[in-house]
Amino acid sequence: MPAIITPMRNGSLDEPGLCRHIDWVIEEGSHGIVAVGTTGESPTLSHDEHKHVVEIAVAHANKRVPVIAGTGSNSTAEAIDFTQHAERTGADAALVVVPYYNKPIQEGLYAHFKAVAESVKLPILIYNVPSRTVTNISVETIDRLARNCPNIIGIKDATADLTRPSQQRLMTGERFIQLSGEDATALGFNAHGGTGCISVTANVAPRLCAEFQEATLRGDYAAAIRLQDRLMPLHTALFIETSPSPVKYAASLLGLCEFDVRLPLVPPSEGTRQRVRDAMVHAGLLN
Repeated sequence: MPAIITPMRNGSLDEPGLCRHIDWVIEEGSHGIVAVGTTGESPTLSHDEHKHVVEIAVAHANKRVPVIAGTGSNSTAEAIDFTQHAERTGADAALVVVPYYNKPIQEGLYAHFKAVAESVKLPILIYNVPSRTVTNISVETIDRLARNCPNIIGIKDATADLTRPSQQRLMTGERFIQLSGEDATALGFNAHGGTGCISVTANVAPRLCAEFQEATLRGDYAAAIRLQDRLMPLHTALFIETSPSPVKYAASLLGLCEFDVRLPLVPPSEGTRQRVRDAMVHAGLLN
């Protein structure tokens, strides 16, 4: 499932571009889309823009695939507001990031997610990305939330720690959905019991990423490794500089959208651009 970019033109939301991008990733085989995550530049969207992107994604996907709405915040009240809006809009689930910057302890994380979960009936995925948030939610806290909040159904794990899916499965059980949030280690994540990926790379290689996931889920790791070898340089290149600048540049090379990010993000350097182009050629996405 691609964590979709938010196309912009001259600093404003490019609604036709967003709709074209949603159509394309679905037509290329994506199993769902995630709107207004980190890759969707949620930190620099206004609250009205954030909600509008969710509304566009739900309406335009039109039940062709599930839509997961990014609804997290480091303010519990804001996270509740975004999650309730996603539920009213008709999103299929919410992705709620671990609160960033204010560094809550594990008890604070538990109370935060419990409050959000109790405010809606919408299924919720915890989003753990300590490289962005500093705080790392523990396996024990995740298990406690899964036991006490029936609508907390899974996690997007972007720790790149391949011990986590096994630890979480043993503690929380196989019904708890585990999705990788880190493209480069998604192969190992699924081997440890994961069941998918919320992907940055799938913005520009959705068919290859979908085929890769399908191969792992049917246990065909020989096919998955061949696809991994095609995609690995791209997984790496898209994170040489802060995402989503490189992936938006990659999307612009495919004619999917304008290359436009908001400050404090800036365009990638020429060296990074060349690495991205080379990786796309390696993957067979460009000549």
